[in-house]
Amino acid sequence: VQLQASGGGLVQAGGSLRLSCAASDSSFSKYAMGWFRQAPGNEREFVAAISRSGDRTEVAVTVKGRFTISRDNTKNTLYLQMNFLRPEDTAAYYCARGPPYTSCRNCYTNRQGDYHAWGQGTLVTVSS
Repeated sequence: VQLQASGGGLVQAGGSLRLSCAASDSSFSKYAMGWFRQAPGNEREFVAAISRSGDRTEVAVTVKGRFTISRDNTKNTLYLQMNFLRPEDTAAYYCARGPPYTSCRNCYTNRQGDYHAWGQGTLVTVSS
């Protein structure tokens, strides 16, 4: 599978962006998905995860109440709606494919090691 992330850019603090991640094939609906980010000089960190059904989600404490993860399995696309952006949200954002959880449509994971297919990243810069 190929994952193509888009939607990054430069935004002022308090603004919003919507990231998209398009998967190359229809197997998208069979996998949990996630977003991660990496700021300069920092390790990559978990941002949000969603089950393959889309019914269950988790976001990191640092973005809770501001970011929302969603997916459209008919379009093979993952989204990350980011509101009330802060300068500390500046990072390259990566979408990734998690486990298939074939027996659990509402399962997901926030463990980076469970993700084995990654997009190329889209840069988000938040100015103060």
